[in-house]
Amino acid sequence: MEIKTLFSKNTVAVLFVSGALALAACGTGSETSTNSDSTTNTQTEDANASTQTAAKTAVATLSGTTTDTSVTGNVRFEPQGDGKVKMTLEITVEKMAGKSVAIHLHEHSECGDHGNHAGGHWNPTGENHGKWGEGSFHSGDFGNITLDASGKGTLEVSSDRWTVGGDEKTNVVNRTVLVHSGVDDLKTQPSGNSGSRIGCGIIQ
Repeated sequence: MEIKTLFSKNTVAVLFVSGALALAACGTGSETSTNSDSTTNTQTEDANASTQTAAKTAVATLSGTTTDTSVTGNVRFEPQGDGKVKMTLEITVEKMAGKSVAIHLHEHSECGDHGNHAGGHWNPTGENHGKWGEGSFHSGDFGNITLDASGKGTLEVSSDRWTVGGDEKTNVVNRTVLVHSGVDDLKTQPSGNSGSRIGCGIIQ
């Protein structure tokens, strides 16, 4: 009887240890699963954030409006954390190398008829044409950009007058970016005597 009792106790001890190991193994698996889920959720959130940022960026691809002048480039409008939108413009007009050209935002989302379908300057605040950042000026009065010896030029402007989507008075989407053959004199009404429209792109 003593031997049987001892055997029973050992058996219980073995079963207890085995059960404890099994529970520990289950616990480890649960933690691994939780960490895996956490990593997946983080990756999904990052992907969603990137998608939202991309969705808030508006882009216009520039092309020539006439057969005798090649115009290429792009314009990006990206919301910033300070409530402003940054415009980044890159352009190439080889025929105008070493010169300056005027660039403005226009009111309509069309580039037909050599850019004339774009309408007039985008002027939601009803102000006079002028120099950007000084006195009275249109929300699309960028002014002039100087092209290098290859006809390339860049321009960056940030403004709280713009939004990507939202209020009609600030939304740049479905406006047009117009490139002119001349220089904006920053005073002649309503367009600065900037010359013909040689390039155009719709902001989308």
